[in-house]
Amino acid sequence: MNQFKQRAQHELDASGLFCPEPVMMLHNVMRKAVAGERVLVIATDPSTERDIPKFCQFLGHELEEKAIVGDSYFYLLVKA
Repeated sequence: MNQFKQRAQHELDASGLFCPEPVMMLHNVMRKAVAGERVLVIATDPSTERDIPKFCQFLGHELEEKAIVGDSYFYLLVKA
C-alpha cells in the first residue's frame, strides 16, 4: 500500500505473526513515535481486525485508515 507508506513515519511489518505478537510489537513502535506521527502496520493475522482498533481506542491513538489486500491487512495509525 504505497499511499500508506508515503504518509507513515514508522512501519511495523508483523506479517506471519499471530496474536498477541503484532500488538506487543506495536506498543514498542508507538513508544518511539512522536505525537502526530503515523505508523503503518502490515499484518497477516485476521485477529488484527479486532485487536488494532481496540488498541487505538484503549490508548487514545487514531486509526486513520485500514485496508485489506489479499491476505494482508494494512493499518495507518496516528499517535496520540
